[in-house]
Amino acid sequence: MTSRRNERLAESVKQEVSKIILYELKDPRISFITVTNVEIAHDLKKAKVYISILGDDSTRKKTLRAIEHAKGFIQAKVGAQLQIRYTPVLTFCLDESVQKSLHISKLIDDAIKGSDITVKGELEE
Repeated sequence: MTSRRNERLAESVKQEVSKIILYELKDPRISFITVTNVEIAHDLKKAKVYISILGDDSTRKKTLRAIEHAKGFIQAKVGAQLQIRYTPVLTFCLDESVQKSLHISKLIDDAIKGSDITVKGELEE
């Protein structure tokens, strides 16, 4: 169970990381990133930042490596902006939920198209 303080801090970290990635990182490998969620440990010393990256597998890997390379810069900026006693150590994780939801949506669309053809064929008989 997370406390209200953890939830507020997680939301603040999410907003700050998003701003830093969008406005302050100049690495050309970093593009089409969305910060989807942040989970902070109970002791407030570690934070998992879930990011969604648009593109193919090689693009995702390159972008994730670039984000890992800039992790120290991002963490320092987050600490300066939030002005908290201990800045949580950031760990970036790839969030696959967006890709999975797109895949499921495509499967549903294909199933609906397939059932329309069958229903039309049955009605004509």
